[in-house]
Amino acid sequence: MSKKDEISSTDVQRRTLLKGTAGILAAGAFPAIHAQEKIVLRYIGTAVNQDKAIAEKFKADTGIEIQYVAVTTDDVTKRAVTAPNSFDLIDTEYFSLKKIVPTGNLKGIDTKRVKNADKITTLFTKGEVAGKKVGDQGTAPIKVIYLEGEKSKAFAKSPTQFMSLIPTTYNADTLGIRPDLIKRPIGSWAELLNPEFKGKTAILNIPSIGIMDAAMVVESKGLHKYADKGNMTKAEIDLTIKTLIEAKKAGQFRALWKDFNESVNLMASGEVVIQSMWSPAVTAVRSKGIDCVFQPLKEGYRAWASGFGLPATLSGRKLDGAYEFINWFLDGWAGAYLNRQGYYSAVLETAKAKMEPYEWAYWMEGKPAEKDIKSPQGDVIAKASAVRDGGSYEQRMGGIACWNAVMDENEYMVRKWNEFVAA
Repeated sequence: MSKKDEISSTDVQRRTLLKGTAGILAAGAFPAIHAQEKIVLRYIGTAVNQDKAIAEKFKADTGIEIQYVAVTTDDVTKRAVTAPNSFDLIDTEYFSLKKIVPTGNLKGIDTKRVKNADKITTLFTKGEVAGKKVGDQGTAPIKVIYLEGEKSKAFAKSPTQFMSLIPTTYNADTLGIRPDLIKRPIGSWAELLNPEFKGKTAILNIPSIGIMDAAMVVESKGLHKYADKGNMTKAEIDLTIKTLIEAKKAGQFRALWKDFNESVNLMASGEVVIQSMWSPAVTAVRSKGIDCVFQPLKEGYRAWASGFGLPATLSGRKLDGAYEFINWFLDGWAGAYLNRQGYYSAVLETAKAKMEPYEWAYWMEGKPAEKDIKSPQGDVIAKASAVRDGGSYEQRMGGIACWNAVMDENEYMVRKWNEFVAA
């Protein structure tokens, strides 16, 4: 077909289509066509929280497409502050809200439009697990989850109709260990700086998180008691960094890792036997058939949480689509899928309904596995009779000591952290 033929054939098609549209308009049938227009939601977040299987299942169930835009944790915040029109859904950590909410770029999520809003875990809505308060040092979600109104730039002191974010994934982190190489019990954060493991430890090189792990170590060694590990004074930052620099100069650290896969490789290779670690990374090491434990420690856990937010400018069908996604996400399938990866989900009741009783018993109740436990991809990640590290949801999330945070002295802290990295 020549270029000219191509153009004329396209032209005929276009004219036919226009004639057809005119007929539809005359018949008053246009709204039905309009309703079938595809909704595409641009979803900004880190790659860790952008799961292809979730997007595919949501599209199969609703016809709405999720378009993932993967950026770093810091860039999620930057985009929210400087380019709120560049996304339709944001998946960000609760600690970043202190930077985002005052700009007015987030819309308060109307809980009246969220079917399971009243079933969201009390860890977020009350700061409690099983009726008991948990540690709230740092940016505990309860401090930032409620807004004064839909267009508010301020957090509410008590529950309101409007939420800043709807929880997606959360967990409580501790140290990962290789019990086969350590060959003795590990019960304290202080072990990260134990000279016994010189050259075989690693710490997370994301300043706002790494410094919290370091603070857990400093406190467990009896060097200092912080008023709030998530909001240190300059003197406390100095002390914490000095402790790290001394350890680094003595050869304590094999690596300062930034990337999930790096932490997996360090552990799987045995180059490192104890380090800052994330639960799914421990799962990834285990799926290679290597003994790796997410070790409960007497001082408690450092917790983190992510959630969905909506840009203030979102309206019309895209806004409806975003609410449809939130409602779908809390309906159970996604919650069960995330629970099977070692995360925790926002609404436990709906996730439980989509899990086998033996899976729920292992992941959430701390009971020995009745049969092999598999990842969503079908890999065996725990053998029959194994017990989940940290036990039940109640033990794990009830044992929180502090939450990831952005400090008032954040710039100073980052400068000092960089001195540690360069030391």
